[in-house]
Amino acid sequence: MMQRAFFLCLLVLVAAPAQAETMRCGSKLVSLGDRAFEVQQKCGEPAHRDLVGYTLGEYDRREFKMEEWAYGPNNGMLYILTFEGNRLIRIETRRSR
Repeated sequence: MMQRAFFLCLLVLVAAPAQAETMRCGSKLVSLGDRAFEVQQKCGEPAHRDLVGYTLGEYDRREFKMEEWAYGPNNGMLYILTFEGNRLIRIETRRSR
């Protein structure tokens, strides 16, 4: 029973999308905290853009727009960038299908 639970946990970890701190666009590097216009200058227009919704700031309770930008697939990888208030907060990588 314990071995089965371990195998299921391992399977979930392998199937989950990976997160990264940086993404390469040609010879340029995009990092968490970059502004949306900086990412667009380095990587160009995304293949797809979605407005995810809005969130409240942690300290000042202002409302921030949340967007996801998709780049790729490049060499079989899809990159999904999440912006909160025009700041890059997450970079996900997935194998394209």
